[in-house]
Amino acid sequence: MRYVGPISEWNDEKGYGFVVPNGGGERAFVHIKAFERRGRRPLDGDLVSYVPTPDDRRRLNATGIRFVSRQVQPVAAGRPWFPRRWLGLLALTALAAAAYFGRLPLQVTMVYLGMSLIAFLAYGLDKSAARTNRWRTKETTLQLLALLGGWPGALIAQGQFRHKTRKAEFQITFWLVVAGNLGVLAWLVESGRMDRIGEYFRIGEYFMRL
Repeated sequence: MRYVGPISEWNDEKGYGFVVPNGGGERAFVHIKAFERRGRRPLDGDLVSYVPTPDDRRRLNATGIRFVSRQVQPVAAGRPWFPRRWLGLLALTALAAAAYFGRLPLQVTMVYLGMSLIAFLAYGLDKSAARTNRWRTKETTLQLLALLGGWPGALIAQGQFRHKTRKAEFQITFWLVVAGNLGVLAWLVESGRMDRIGEYFRIGEYFMRL
């Protein structure tokens, strides 16, 4: 007999969660491999139909899982990621403008661009791994890339791939990292230390040409 209920406590990194039938009943364990069709990744609140099946230890597992209603409509889910993506592009444009007008050393802007590209690729690979249940990129790695200047690329990737935007804990940490990075950048510029960094880059380039 098939039951219908919403997914809860979904852990996307580990690929499991739980489901309780509508109207009440025993909670069943949900695993990503138990879905009959591998399409999009499940989300909390997704309505699914399933067959409750006890395992050898008499724990209830959901098998033959199917999506019966898309709780998150594609258009509605896409609304947050357009501003996020454009915000990342705006940040890169601002960094390029700062270098053009001499507010930032060109090399610093290039670091941001390079780290943003790496962060974008890391998010893309992690999203692909999530869909195919392969080895995931650690969240600490994604946050470290953002801290090292890749946060504009991370913003673009979050919007482009619709990845990590619904995980509140990750987003809180991410925006704290962005604030910290911008705070350090502003301090370096206002204190004049950024000029020294530019000089170090120029000295390094001079010796590389020798």
